[in-house]
Amino acid sequence: MDSLHWFLPKFTVPTWMDVLIAIIICLVGWLIQRFVIKKIINRVVTFLRNRQRHFQANVLAQFSKAIGFAFMTAVIVLSLSYLIEVPLFTHKSTKNFVLSLMVFFAFKGVYDVLHFYTKQPFELTSEEDQNVLLPFFLRIGKVLIMIFAMFTIASLWNFNLNGFLTGIGLTGVAIAFGIRDTLAHVFGGMSVALDNPFQIGDWIATEDQKIEGTIEDINLRSTLIQTGDKGLVYVPNSYLVNRPIYNLSRREKRKCEQFLYIAAENDEDTIRGALSAMHKEIYLHAQTEKEMIHVYIDEFHHNCYRVLIRFFIATNDTAIMMEVRQDILFAIRQIVEDFSITLASSPEDNDL
Repeated sequence: MDSLHWFLPKFTVPTWMDVLIAIIICLVGWLIQRFVIKKIINRVVTFLRNRQRHFQANVLAQFSKAIGFAFMTAVIVLSLSYLIEVPLFTHKSTKNFVLSLMVFFAFKGVYDVLHFYTKQPFELTSEEDQNVLLPFFLRIGKVLIMIFAMFTIASLWNFNLNGFLTGIGLTGVAIAFGIRDTLAHVFGGMSVALDNPFQIGDWIATEDQKIEGTIEDINLRSTLIQTGDKGLVYVPNSYLVNRPIYNLSRREKRKCEQFLYIAAENDEDTIRGALSAMHKEIYLHAQTEKEMIHVYIDEFHHNCYRVLIRFFIATNDTAIMMEVRQDILFAIRQIVEDFSITLASSPEDNDL
C-alpha cells in the first residue's frame, strides 16, 4: 500500500462495493465489445464486400482485433480508475502508459493489415497483375511499422533517441561484418524483386536442374519453392540471382522431341514416304504448331538411321502436352506398320 501511495498519492483503499462495481464495468464493457462493437464491424465488413469494396472490408476486418483490444483496455483502465478513485487516463504517473497501449494497438492494426496481404497478396491485386515486389515491400512495411511504433512509444516517455541512434550507428558496422551472408541473401531478394524474373505461382527451374518447382513465397532472405514431389525447399535468394533461371510458366509453347531408329536395310523410297506421312500426321493434329515441324534423318550409323521427330504444341499445360504427344506416337507407330518399316535398336543399346 505504501508503494501505491508513493506512485498514486490520491490512492484510496477500495471497498467491496467498489470492487463489485469495477467488475460490473468490466463485464458490461466485454458485453458491449462482444455483442455490439464486434457485430457492427462484421456488418460493415459484409456491407463493404457486397459493394465490391474488398480493400476497405479487409482493412476493417484486420483492424477489428486491435479495436477490440483497445476498447477493453480502456474499459479496464476506467474500472481501475473508479476502483482507486484516481483518473488513470490523465494522471501524470499513468497517462503515458495508457497512451502507449493505445498507440501500440493502433500500430498493431496496421501491422495486421500488412500481415494479411503478405499472406494473401492476391486479395490486393489480381493474379494476372500480381507482382513479386508486392509481398517483398509488404514485409519491409511490417518491419518499418514495428520500428516506427517503437520510436513513437519511446518519444512519449521522453527517451533519448539521439543517443540510441548513435549507438546503433557505432555497432552497425560490426554487426554488418557478422551478417554478410544474410545481407547477400537480402540484396539477392532485392534483385529478384526489381528484375521480376518470377512471381508467386510460377514454375521455375535452374539451369543445372538442381532446383525445379512452383514458387510458394518470396521474402527478404529466401524463396520458398514446392518441388515436384510436393516437398518445400527454402532457397537463398543469392543462390537464385547468381545463376540462369528458366521461368517455365511463361512459355507459350512446349517442345516435343522423339528419336526413332530404323534399320538401314529399309528402302530409301519407303523411308521417305514414311517420314512424309509422319510430317503430315503431325501437321494435321489440331493442337500442334504448323510452322515448325521437323521429321528428318539426322544421323547415320553402320546398321541404322536415326530419325529426329520434333514439333511444338501451343500450350503450357503439361497434361495437354502429354496427351498430344501420345496421339502423335500412336500415329507414328501406325505409319511404321503401314509402310512395313523395320526398326532397329539405338547404338547406345548395342554398346551395352
